[in-house]
Amino acid sequence: MIVVGDCPAEQIEQLLELFYGTEGTLIVISSDLSHFHDYATAQRLDRETSDKIERLDYLHLNYDSACGRVPVSGLLSLAQKKSLQIETIDLRNSGDTAGDKSRVVGYGAYVIN
Repeated sequence: MIVVGDCPAEQIEQLLELFYGTEGTLIVISSDLSHFHDYATAQRLDRETSDKIERLDYLHLNYDSACGRVPVSGLLSLAQKKSLQIETIDLRNSGDTAGDKSRVVGYGAYVIN
């Protein structure tokens, strides 16, 4: 496990590249997306963030996009460098899983190939 603070995406990219392509290694980056918006607002914001992730547009992710924007950005930078593609597997929020749609937390799942 690697815990990161606030650093440039390229530093995370360099770290991830040490492990990229190593047999038996699976790189997993975990982060929530939006926090504590109403359901409809979160859906819109998370869709915008997801579109940026799919476009590998890490330069336009900010803290409101994903609290873990630093490691996500590093991974996107590596994906860009390696000409990889990102596909959204699922996009939902806590309103979908817990039922309360007044203040939700966004979640996305992606695969890189």
